[in-house]
Amino acid sequence: MADGGRRRRAFIGSFTAAGGPGILTASVAVDGALTVLGSATDMPDPSYLALAPDGRTLYAVSETTDGKVAAYDVTGDAPRPAGPPVSVGGDAPTHVSVFAGHVLTANYGSGSVTAVPLRPDGTLADAPSAVLQHTGAGPCAPRQQGPHAHQVQPDPSGRWALSVDLGTDSVRVCAPTGAGFEPRREIALRPGSGPRHLAFHPDGTHAYVVNELTPTVTVCRWDADRGTLRPLAEVPLLPGAPAGDAYPSGVAVSPGGRFVWTATRGEDVLSVLAIEGDGLRLLATAPCGGHWPRAITESNGVLYVANERSGDVTWFAVDPTSGVPRRTGSVRVPAASCVVLG
Repeated sequence: MADGGRRRRAFIGSFTAAGGPGILTASVAVDGALTVLGSATDMPDPSYLALAPDGRTLYAVSETTDGKVAAYDVTGDAPRPAGPPVSVGGDAPTHVSVFAGHVLTANYGSGSVTAVPLRPDGTLADAPSAVLQHTGAGPCAPRQQGPHAHQVQPDPSGRWALSVDLGTDSVRVCAPTGAGFEPRREIALRPGSGPRHLAFHPDGTHAYVVNELTPTVTVCRWDADRGTLRPLAEVPLLPGAPAGDAYPSGVAVSPGGRFVWTATRGEDVLSVLAIEGDGLRLLATAPCGGHWPRAITESNGVLYVANERSGDVTWFAVDPTSGVPRRTGSVRVPAASCVVLG
């Protein structure tokens, strides 16, 4: 059971333009198995979701050219809209998070990050309070002709938000303000790497950035007191060269801080890496249980994979000693895009 006696639940996003059902709510069994309970179909292409800290409100971005974010009451079996969607003032938002009394969205198409204030009841204000426009480009045409913010993620201390930009090969560190946030510094990663998402070590001292344009992960030292990110090493995710474009996507870190897992779409594999101080070591790869793993999430020793093109969410029991995932089940979700556990 979740805190306060609530049953554990999962929330699944999908691409409605590709036949997805919208936003699904599922119950989570003791062994991690999912059972779909209900859905919300009102928002087009809800590609990424974030849960409020109290678990009562879910936020979803609509990954469309007129990008929006919406709030849902998820106290019942099916998500219920909690107010109208709000324009993010950006194109194709791909990520959403909760930070310092705001919802933040990373807008891939326009290369910007948006802050929308939260009301005391968890609903959204009528309009954004700030839109941070990224600038820059990278060497890989056509993917890096301009900025492409792919993720905006609070750090474990809650003092900073980091925006990961695939188009500019960089991570921006932002601090909260009355309007939402402001940029403090920009950290350059290797040109052409195409950073997509990052995940923090549970002790808050390292961040692991998965790169989409090369099948690698960049290990960074994170200093929450200063808000500084320092790249240390770039580690391959695959045992050999991929047959074609690999397209790494998601990254997750084990709660005990021993393993990093990544998903690679072009190879349909999960990679298991051992955390060794300031470095990583590739231990194994395993099939993702479907085709085109867009996102991965870890919860209570179970890995969940949203396989977009095969249309399923697959879950894996993780061996606590080796970190290797073992497939234990799946549920049909056409055009699945992400899984969030509550």
